[in-house]
Amino acid sequence: MNNFLAWQVHGNADQGGGLLEMLTGMLAFFEGLTASGGDGFFNALMPGLAGMNNIHPLLVHFPIAFLVVFFLFDVVACLAKKPQWREVASYLLYFGAIGAVFTVIAGFAAAYEVPHNDVVHAIMERHESFGVAVLTLAVSLSLWRLKKGALLTGGANTFFLILSGLMCVLLALGADLGGLMVYKYGTAVQLVQPQPASESNHHEHDH
Repeated sequence: MNNFLAWQVHGNADQGGGLLEMLTGMLAFFEGLTASGGDGFFNALMPGLAGMNNIHPLLVHFPIAFLVVFFLFDVVACLAKKPQWREVASYLLYFGAIGAVFTVIAGFAAAYEVPHNDVVHAIMERHESFGVAVLTLAVSLSLWRLKKGALLTGGANTFFLILSGLMCVLLALGADLGGLMVYKYGTAVQLVQPQPASESNHHEHDH
């Protein structure tokens, strides 16, 4: 145990440093924040967000998380016959629908703001179609849930779950196209000249 703690404190090959180095880095980070002002403070605090042309990539994680967890939680609640769990799932659906509204709005803005070629444009249009379909289903299911409550039964409940599952499938297909645009075609990615490898900055990942 003592050897493990010493290994963590003084560093290891995989992480390139231990607790002391992590604490030193955090202190240096907060010291830099206090020395920054105005835009400099925001750029230092949220460098990723400050470097974005559009906040769509940031917002998209929220409806994905809320809507997928809603569907899984709702299915489990139905199988376990727990109406209270379905009430909790309802709030996940509402939050997911609200997140989808802002995500789609930001997505349409990104389509006009982010430079892209014809190939990416075709992918983007399919991505938009999936996004609008997910938004439509999320809002429709939310309104249905608000009107009828979480105590749906019989055929209505089955149809509700089918639509919820379809929403998650469309969500996955849209997310896949979003990843394709970014990771294959570099859409909205600002290329940075790679630094030459050296012994001083080489990072090992071997365990």
